[in-house]
Amino acid sequence: MRVVHVYKDIHPVKGGMENYVLALCRRLRETAGVDAQILATSLSRQTERTTIEGVPTVKAARLATAASTPLSLALAPLLWQMRPAIVHLHVPYPVGELAYLLATPRAPMVMTYHSDVVRQKTLLRAYGPVLDLVLRRARVILATSPQYKASSPWLRRHRARCRIVPLGIDQQRFRHPDAATLTLAQTLRTRYGPNLLHSHGVFRYYKGLRYLVEALALVPAARLLLTGTGPEAQALRAQVAAAGLEDRVHFAGAVSDVDLPAYYRAADVYVLPAVARSEAFGLSMVEAQASGLPCISTELGTGTSYVNVNGVTGLVVPPADAGALAQALRHLLAAGDVRRAMGRRAQARAADLFDIDAHTATIAALYDEVRPPPGSPGSAPAPPDHGARVPRWPWLPRPGVPPRP
Repeated sequence: MRVVHVYKDIHPVKGGMENYVLALCRRLRETAGVDAQILATSLSRQTERTTIEGVPTVKAARLATAASTPLSLALAPLLWQMRPAIVHLHVPYPVGELAYLLATPRAPMVMTYHSDVVRQKTLLRAYGPVLDLVLRRARVILATSPQYKASSPWLRRHRARCRIVPLGIDQQRFRHPDAATLTLAQTLRTRYGPNLLHSHGVFRYYKGLRYLVEALALVPAARLLLTGTGPEAQALRAQVAAAGLEDRVHFAGAVSDVDLPAYYRAADVYVLPAVARSEAFGLSMVEAQASGLPCISTELGTGTSYVNVNGVTGLVVPPADAGALAQALRHLLAAGDVRRAMGRRAQARAADLFDIDAHTATIAALYDEVRPPPGSPGSAPAPPDHGARVPRWPWLPRPGVPPRP
């Protein structure tokens, strides 16, 4: 059973969704007997065919990038060529959804609905009808939390086909670090000192990191360790310098996957101060929880408040409120017993709800529900390509129909 996962980017692009899609496809191949493949976009104008961590991957030539969306005319023809038995869309990616409608509309489609389109209002006016059509075509719509299912106006229209399936990660390297990780964690702890806060990810506007810097100025005992980089990095550095916080805010830059668990282990509290619904789940918080850290997050009506339960695994405060964030920081840094108890509960909750193996089994069972009967296109390995031509616009053939000569 060939399942093609369609998303905008994949390795070497780093991000929570890119890491999740790759980890899921790898597990589906290794443990569930699913021929999971990835279709994403290249960082260049050349189409690339490669294998990433054992997962066959096609990267469609990128024409341009607009509104954080990679544009590719090759995506639909390549999806048709891959002959999927099932298409798994990771939404939102308008180009990927349009490729599905053009290339494989008869193939059963499963959708993971990661987030609403929040900031690009102009895009949404054109994209809305396409999104609604794709939602109607989905056999199953996977909402990643009860909060997002309830709060998304798009999911409310299709709630009958929505199922709650939280995302999962491989937790072993966070729960059970090796000796090298523990040694590095101690080195980091010595370097940066006690009362250490940690925040990790791509520095984007919706992460709300500027409010975390403002809150830090109100908590003199605290130090902040930022791992990652992104479009907001320069503005954050300027803010830190203007506030005179260079000795308490540390930019560690991009951190390797191997070293990342040590940075969680070195900290006392993990903070995700997001300010917009674009932060739909918070996989970095799951990593922190698997490491035994309590979290401070913001109430956005999204899955962040499903991952981090106020008063149980950490604290939840209003978004864009540096004063409330500072109060939560002071409370957890001062109350060591409370902080450690929350960390233990966070670790247990992560193991129960956000494990990649249990998540993979759930996804594989869903594929069995929607899979086409034996003998249909994609249900068996495709014949050798032998240099077959990619169908050209506008003559994109229907699934199972050979391209015109």
